[in-house]
Amino acid sequence: MSLTIQAYAKINLTLEVLSKRPDDYHEISTILQTISLADTLTFEPGGSLDFRCDVPSLQSPDNLVLKAARLLRETTGSNKGALISLTKTIPVAAGLGSGATDAAATLVGLNRLWKLNIPLKKLTDLAARLGSDVAFFLYGGTALAKGRGEQITPLSPVPQLWLVLLKPPVEPVPSKTAQLYSQLNPSHFTSGQFTEKLVAHLNHGGKVEDSFLLNAFEQVAFDFFPRLSEYRSILLKAGARSVHLAGSGPALFTLAPDKARGEAILKRQEDEGQKAYLVHTV
Repeated sequence: MSLTIQAYAKINLTLEVLSKRPDDYHEISTILQTISLADTLTFEPGGSLDFRCDVPSLQSPDNLVLKAARLLRETTGSNKGALISLTKTIPVAAGLGSGATDAAATLVGLNRLWKLNIPLKKLTDLAARLGSDVAFFLYGGTALAKGRGEQITPLSPVPQLWLVLLKPPVEPVPSKTAQLYSQLNPSHFTSGQFTEKLVAHLNHGGKVEDSFLLNAFEQVAFDFFPRLSEYRSILLKAGARSVHLAGSGPALFTLAPDKARGEAILKRQEDEGQKAYLVHTV
């Protein structure tokens, strides 16, 4: 018996940094949203723990997929094996949760394949040990995340949104998110009021509009990533009304009024030779 799971990417509708914590992490308040761009993971029973990926550079013992699998075995005492095959679609190190969503899918997939029956709360605790964003992907949809990102509260789903993503050709930066956090200072911190405002708006069935979106990293990312401002201009010239940073970047996105408008913006991006995607909320 094999099992296949779609591991969806995410964007942050809001991302507020509240303070620096004593443990050197930052306290955040963020609304996360899964989108239709997805990796595919297949799990098959096996005598050992084996991992294959269609991107050779990601096929390493340090991949979060294998870390998740090993953590699951260590905490449960299981000696079961599996062949895990990963097909990548989500750009790596772009602020879209590429590694975190694969790790979460691995926890879910092996929990089913190995019939471990671990409850969601326990899986969430394990996910938090793998990375700040991993816990969210166990829930998906629309959710509020606090703490360093591991405290998840599901929210009412947003009315479907169409988005155009642009992945600038920026070389991966080691410890990118940590470096971006290090660029922030107390003048960049907020109290969480923007996130609270959007939560209240969604709870009343409101639509997501550009005026609600906020990302603290936008205050430093356009200096941190080479030429990122140029790629923002390219999206604007293609018809985007407003351009936002995806997570810690460097991917950018714009909300489209409808699918047709999104397709038009996408075509202009592709005509310019840019790597772009038309996606919707999931």
